[in-house]
Amino acid sequence: SFIKDCIVGKTISVKELEAEGFEGIFVGSGAGLPNFMNIPGENFINIMSSNEYLTRVNLMDASNPDTDTPINPAKSVMVVGGGNTAMDSCRTAKRLGAEKVFIVYRRSEAEMPARLEEVKHAKEEGIEFLTLHNPIEYHADEKGNVTEVVLQKMELGEPDASGRRSPVEKAGSDFVIDCDVVIMALGTSPNPLIASTTGGLNINRRGCIEANEMGATSREGVFAGGDAVTGAATVILAMGAGRKAAKAIDEYIKSK
Repeated sequence: SFIKDCIVGKTISVKELEAEGFEGIFVGSGAGLPNFMNIPGENFINIMSSNEYLTRVNLMDASNPDTDTPINPAKSVMVVGGGNTAMDSCRTAKRLGAEKVFIVYRRSEAEMPARLEEVKHAKEEGIEFLTLHNPIEYHADEKGNVTEVVLQKMELGEPDASGRRSPVEKAGSDFVIDCDVVIMALGTSPNPLIASTTGGLNINRRGCIEANEMGATSREGVFAGGDAVTGAATVILAMGAGRKAAKAIDEYIKSK
């Protein structure tokens, strides 16, 4: 019955795994939960995560109007974020025919986490950059389709905990700009379900599972690695974490 549940994809808790006799458990659930800003109007139609946008375009043929889940043709596309995924999203939107595509990033261009080549190529394709700006509200038409965004100008203040200068809003600098598609490229976080349902499993302020360099967590017998621990990173780092944890799990079981 347990094996059958696993095959059909039923959710199995860590407690249930331990009850079935598993002595070493590895959590590699990744960080696939897109980040949003939770500002007014963010649930309007045609505001989506970069995960959804790029997946639909690249894997679901969404640029084809005859497909089951097509994207709406866009004239003005805003991409929020400054990383490599933001660059992928804006260049994709431009190639799909949007007349105006612009990136909004709350810090300066010098602080963008995207690779310099990605920024350069985006500019070469005609992408506009609105750095030191931040969306604070969206407007929509009578059908709930996004039509405008209220942007606020920013300036750099004191460094934050990571050492980067924190953006501070400029009072009275709000203005409105048209957009009919918004793509949120603010990174991803681990899904909180595992941590919230697994007692004794410590997480940090970013929602990532706390684990040592060998993957051991605060709960005995439970190990973790990859994006669930580090936040969104690379496949290579996740593979390395899995190998280290496998060795640690083997040693842990042998020592019992």
